[in-house]
Amino acid sequence: MGGAEPMAGRPYMPGYGIRPAAEGSGLLSWSWARRQLTDSHEYWVATTRPDGRPHLMPVWGVWLDDALWFSSGLRSRKARNLAEQPMCAVATDNALDPVVVEGHAEIVTGLADIGLFLDTLNAKYRTAYRIDFLDPGVNATVRVDPVQAIGLVQRDFTGSPTRWRFR
Repeated sequence: MGGAEPMAGRPYMPGYGIRPAAEGSGLLSWSWARRQLTDSHEYWVATTRPDGRPHLMPVWGVWLDDALWFSSGLRSRKARNLAEQPMCAVATDNALDPVVVEGHAEIVTGLADIGLFLDTLNAKYRTAYRIDFLDPGVNATVRVDPVQAIGLVQRDFTGSPTRWRFR
């Protein structure tokens, strides 16, 4: 994304009484969504199994360099799913004021990138994992680059829904 702001608009939500973008609290700012993504303690990652069934699991992660990063064992269901079908959805842990990112997952193997992710993860969760914890031969470090995101605030359910589209 390179720091450019995504395009904001109303999501298509027929039957929910969603107001035009200029009504209610209006479109949410991308800075609000970034804050939700940064502050979330856990994230829910939805992937697709090879037979088409959904798979949903919580993970620890970080919002870093305009993407959501997390790790997973290479043999885990979610890592195997992402290796076959890299499109996924990731949601923040706050169901009242959520942000849901749809994006493309990439398994990162560069040690410099893994180290940056690990430093950010350790700072966020007050852990002291070492680089060997994320050995690319055993664990996948996953970066999810957003294609679109949707967020809303519960207190203004019909006037806040915002969809951001990334270039």
